[in-house]
Amino acid sequence: MSFLWAIIAGLIIGLLAKLVIPGRQPIPLWLTVILGILGGVAGNALATAFGVRDTGGVDWLRHILQIGVAAVLISLVSPMWARRHA
Repeated sequence: MSFLWAIIAGLIIGLLAKLVIPGRQPIPLWLTVILGILGGVAGNALATAFGVRDTGGVDWLRHILQIGVAAVLISLVSPMWARRHA
């Protein structure tokens, strides 16, 4: 069941990250989900390192870090994907 939640969270994080990045990112949905999952995991690691992983209420800083890391990953992968499929 946690695998299913990771996919759902990856989809949400990846799509939010694509909204943050200006312009169009020509990557498929499955790659967005994978990069969203990686961004979520790396964002959690950063939140733990900064001591903000578990706070009272909604963990906004953790979510911002997750989306930020996913946005960086999508920004790096998107041009490579476009060159490969041009």
